Amino acid sequence: MTRTRRYTQRKRAAAREGTRERIVEATMQLHEEVGPRATNISAIARRAGVQRLTVYRHFPDETAVFEACTSRWLELHPPPEPAAWACCEAGPARVHAALLAFYRYYRDTRRMWRAALRDEPEVPALQGPMARFRDHLRGVGEALCEGFGKDRNPRLAITLQHGLAFTTWASLEAQGIDDVAKAELVVAWLEGLVG
Repeated sequence: MTRTRRYTQRKRAAAREGTRERIVEATMQLHEEVGPRATNISAIARRAGVQRLTVYRHFPDETAVFEACTSRWLELHPPPEPAAWACCEAGPARVHAALLAFYRYYRDTRRMWRAALRDEPEVPALQGPMARFRDHLRGVGEALCEGFGKDRNPRLAITLQHGLAFTTWASLEAQGIDDVAKAELVVAWLEGLVG
């Protein structure tokens, strides 16, 4: 009897987890397709093949489901980390490698970034995760700036932060510039400030 009960409990727990995953997956798909602002609980429930009440059983409110969506999306699409360019010489070479890593990341994830940046001001649930990503970029930029020495131009950090931003990548992309040329352009801006 005890084994049967445990087996049934495990089966129910697995079914609950599967339903939760479908809800999170549906939310990610909708965020990318129509944007977070246009994604509501009814649309999530329809896409996941569940009732609205089922969504609320797993997530108390829209903020909770959005946070679960963001966490899962970032697990699937982690932003570049400094280890990827740590082997490059500090200064322009390391900046170039970091920019290329971010630009390739943006290229692969551009639909979600466009939707998130567009809707962020109107969707409070996005503001925390977006602030954390900006903090990550700021940390990357500060570390990269150290490669230019202690007496560097203060505008170097501002220029580098601008170069690391998705909006800069998107603006240069709209002009038909490939990722390598984008990175070279930002490095040239920095070298202009250093030289």
